[in-house]
Amino acid sequence: MELTQATVDDLLAQLGLGDGYMYLSTDLDPQGLTDLLANRYGAPRTLVLDGFTDPTVDDSSGAGLLVPFEDRAVKMQAWAYGDQWVGTGTARDAEGVERPVLVVAHRDVPEPVAVAPDEDEDVDWMERLIQITGWTQPAQRPDMDWAEVESRLGTAFPGDYKRMVETFGVGAFDAYLDLNQEPWTHLREDGLLIWAGTEHEDQYCWRTEGDDPDRWPVVVRTFDNEDVPFDCQAAEFVCRILVDPHHPFTMARYFDTHWFMNYRKSD
Repeated sequence: MELTQATVDDLLAQLGLGDGYMYLSTDLDPQGLTDLLANRYGAPRTLVLDGFTDPTVDDSSGAGLLVPFEDRAVKMQAWAYGDQWVGTGTARDAEGVERPVLVVAHRDVPEPVAVAPDEDEDVDWMERLIQITGWTQPAQRPDMDWAEVESRLGTAFPGDYKRMVETFGVGAFDAYLDLNQEPWTHLREDGLLIWAGTEHEDQYCWRTEGDDPDRWPVVVRTFDNEDVPFDCQAAEFVCRILVDPHHPFTMARYFDTHWFMNYRKSD
């Protein structure tokens, strides 16, 4: 079997949208399949290595992928994608032969609390973002040297943005909204710093007015150079576009379940 993204499409189509798994030919390269899935879904989480299951694995981190194999999984890596877990690795079949496998399982993310009303000033938007995305991994970049970055760029940054980078690391919300690991300064002459962007070439910025970064408003610089202001901070903005179907930049019309796609593992 020649491994291509088209091959992956065909295999996933055979499994369907529910729970399912298949043993693959022993001639297939398991690492090649893992690499193709990683190119599509980002960095995986290892559930089983050399027959030993990570003791922290539970339903919120892909345990459903291991159910079909009982204790026969030799290696299993997992990706979150919408309302589905996707996994691949190797497992022993009924005859005890170690074979490559591909498996999918339902991903159940707790229903997020509704977006808070504007007058609610007590919301921890980062905690809400963690809940909305079903995030269970440890902080990805807890040792970010913000003092160095802020000194180099000549400005402090909003605290919620720094928490987002420390928590999620390199990647994208819903495989769509890329989180910059430090703000881009391309629009500095317009008074804007870019903290995220999308595949549609929208740039999510702050207007750097005032001495308190935590009060900087979000501005979307669209692909046709229109500036659309929002009176909120970055984490609140992300929460709202993920779950509010009426937001002008909503992603809720594309996905009912949200996640963060890692592009690389923790440092």
